[in-house]
Amino acid sequence: MVSFDKNDKYEILRAKMVKNHLMRRDISDPAVLDVFRRLPRELFVPAKYAEDAYGDFPIPIGIGQTISQPYIVALMTQCLRLNDRCTVLELGTGSGYQAAILAMLAKKVYTIERLPMLSEGAQAVIGDLGIENVEFYIGDGSKGWPDYMEFDRIIVTAAMPEVPAAINRQLKNNGLLVAPVGGPLYQDLLVIEKKDGTLYSKNVCSCRFVKLIGKYGFDETA
Repeated sequence: MVSFDKNDKYEILRAKMVKNHLMRRDISDPAVLDVFRRLPRELFVPAKYAEDAYGDFPIPIGIGQTISQPYIVALMTQCLRLNDRCTVLELGTGSGYQAAILAMLAKKVYTIERLPMLSEGAQAVIGDLGIENVEFYIGDGSKGWPDYMEFDRIIVTAAMPEVPAAINRQLKNNGLLVAPVGGPLYQDLLVIEKKDGTLYSKNVCSCRFVKLIGKYGFDETA
């Protein structure tokens, strides 16, 4: 169990975020709401944006990347229907905030980031928080985890033109995959469930993510 000092100046902002941006919309999973109340989001953004950490909007984290707004992080997490037996693959570590949320709800998280500076920063913050069930890899997330594994859940935190076969293969039967799929500017947030080897997709909402760059993602120069 991860615990945090609740006497910091951001506690009220965390509570307001949960009440105003999550509970008043469609985030109702008690476990998801609980981790959002406890995890210090301000640690995952550049210091100059700390006061804005709990606003419901993306924040730049450097190298053209962002930390997603709290609502979309919560929505994707809720769609995964996590429990403490789940192994999770995350494509796009970014700031590490989503990985930390997942780690507090699942058995273990495997997260891939192509930009070493972001991965190293996420590792430092997550390590300082005492979260130990996250394994990091620096590389092309569009290819999936480098050593073949199957995961109960897969989450993609950057836009993909389509979900690659390599990723689909790493999803266990009866597993769930959540990903923004579409063009480079706008996407549909899809929840994909694998049943008896067949993939069934549901469109949750429209969204806008930075591009997933890689062999089966977008071209970096596009």
